Amino acid sequence: MSTPEEAGQREEGEYGRAAKRLKTEETEADEREEGEEELEEGEDSDSGSLPGNGESATDNRARWSASQFGAGLRDNGEDSHRISPSPVVHVRGLCEAVVEADLIDALEKFGPICYVMMMPFKRQALVEFSAVESADRCVSCGAKEPVYIAGQQAYFNYSTSKRITRPTNADNPNSGNKVLLLSIQNPLYPITTDVLYTVCNPIGSVLRIVIFKRNGIQAMVEFESVQCAQKAKAALNGADIYAGCCTLKIEYARPTRLNVIKNDNESWDYTKPYLVRRGPPCPLLPLPGNSRYKLTSLDVPDMVSYPLPQSSSSYSGHAPSSVAMVSGLHPSKMNCTRIFNLFCLYGNIEKVKFMKSVPGTALVEMGDEYAVDRAITHLNSIKVFGKRLNVCVSKQHAVIPSQVFELEDGSSSYKDFAMTRNNRFSSAGQASKNIIQPPSAVLHYYNVPPCISQDHLLRLCTEHDLPGFVKFKMFDAKPSSKTISGLLEFDSKTEAVEVLTVLNHYQIRIPNGSNPYTLKLCFSTSSHL
Repeated sequence: MSTPEEAGQREEGEYGRAAKRLKTEETEADEREEGEEELEEGEDSDSGSLPGNGESATDNRARWSASQFGAGLRDNGEDSHRISPSPVVHVRGLCEAVVEADLIDALEKFGPICYVMMMPFKRQALVEFSAVESADRCVSCGAKEPVYIAGQQAYFNYSTSKRITRPTNADNPNSGNKVLLLSIQNPLYPITTDVLYTVCNPIGSVLRIVIFKRNGIQAMVEFESVQCAQKAKAALNGADIYAGCCTLKIEYARPTRLNVIKNDNESWDYTKPYLVRRGPPCPLLPLPGNSRYKLTSLDVPDMVSYPLPQSSSSYSGHAPSSVAMVSGLHPSKMNCTRIFNLFCLYGNIEKVKFMKSVPGTALVEMGDEYAVDRAITHLNSIKVFGKRLNVCVSKQHAVIPSQVFELEDGSSSYKDFAMTRNNRFSSAGQASKNIIQPPSAVLHYYNVPPCISQDHLLRLCTEHDLPGFVKFKMFDAKPSSKTISGLLEFDSKTEAVEVLTVLNHYQIRIPNGSNPYTLKLCFSTSSHL
């Protein structure tokens, strides 16, 4: 008889393979959603939706449907009509509250729609019409008069793709799948079967749910029928489970049926109640008023199930704790500050202490147990300086500064970060601007003085004995901006992790400057430039 851990591994292996991210030419175009974090540095919150901010060469050739947008494009001397008509339309300028159903409501007047792919953080979408004539009507109409989606004017151009790639071979929604693949972006709160059931079941009867953590947090939800799945995809694709975070990106999955062998926080078969092994009822949180749901008041649940407090305990068998234990640390290259640089992407860091009795092991006290849960999800088993990290929940509930000693690099084995300004989750508004991402080979950099060039950043890597980046991209900055931002691509995810661990929060001093600039790094949503 297999253990729950073995069963969970089989489930992840079976369904994780189907969860590869879809790629279209548009998904490589605009990385500005990561600039959300730059609001701390005085950026305009609308900058992410305008063509010209971090555009690719393909976007520069685009013939956008609004003259004020076209004026903002960089002139590269090429013919703006290079993109030929396509049944796929690239939509920009969407508001934060938009879901797939809003696009269908606004655009189906131009002709039958086959498929919609949402890009929530970019405030963009791809809409595939059944015929190129319908797409032409959409683009032409948008060029002549405003077209509003969910109350906000949107902008249209032909896509360079002739068809949206999707996991199934379906050319239209009528031949879709009753199993949906949900990717949860910016998961500030843990996602459990209870949460997804409460969100999905009011729209269509849910039979089974499987959650896995490979490329971030993903889940498959099996509905009673294809029609229920279609309805759920339209209503929830692009929606926030909680205000400003846990955003749903939904596609049809490859499997046509889910196999669930145990009912718990990560898998559930609602047709087999005898599999139930539940603890006390889950506490509830009210559904936020500014949620992206576009449903009637009768359809929207009043409450959203919150995860059981034991959500983190599945990793280690311990009760929930705001302290993570990290082992496998390089003895001479890791210290308290470098642990902070890496773990601060997933929650506030209060204290870090290396354990004298267990070499290469440290305790990290974070802001709450959910921050520990995120750190475990994204950092457990990654390689840093040739050693594989093991991150789990600690038995301790606080870090106490006892047995302080000197590490190999001469720094202290204990450091308190409670008052540092580099913590990124100090307020609800600040936390909602962070995009929780698993480690990737592309780093997003920001808060850099305009005088710093690509060569400066390469030299910075060399000076710290770090691998250099292979591709570089700088976003367009406003004339009044005091800082710049962009992307750095490395040969591997491991190289990017090591550079972030060492250079995150590096103090950049410029001649005649009164205060240094703090270089800030985070993992990008793009896998390559």
